[in-house]
Amino acid sequence: MLEKKAHWFFNIFLFSISFRHAARGLWWGLKYNQNLRFHFAAAIAVIFVSILFHINAFEMGILGVMILIVICTEMINTVVEEMVDLITTEHRQQAKIAKDVAAGMVLISAAGSVIVGFLVFAPHIIHFFIPSWP
Repeated sequence: MLEKKAHWFFNIFLFSISFRHAARGLWWGLKYNQNLRFHFAAAIAVIFVSILFHINAFEMGILGVMILIVICTEMINTVVEEMVDLITTEHRQQAKIAKDVAAGMVLISAAGSVIVGFLVFAPHIIHFFIPSWP
């Protein structure tokens, strides 16, 4: 078993190393996972459109949470896929189920974010085309 030394103080050096590892993981995901790149591009587009439509802070907060949920679920999906590939190289039903369930998690969070995006943006889009609309 790996022994760890307890740290009872804040070590900025260890803290910065943790951030470097996290940044490398994010970079790896963006470099090798096209779905994560798609979700980041969609997030940038949503932020840009929300600025154009002058979305209020509350709605922007909701959109921000949905963006984080989708990106986090995509990253969890990537972890599951990589771990399954690490554990087994043969085609096994359990491995397929694990990957499919993780992909389903991303699908549900992405579908939910599309619904939330529609609910947030629809009134603004209608008002853009029909200015007299309340």
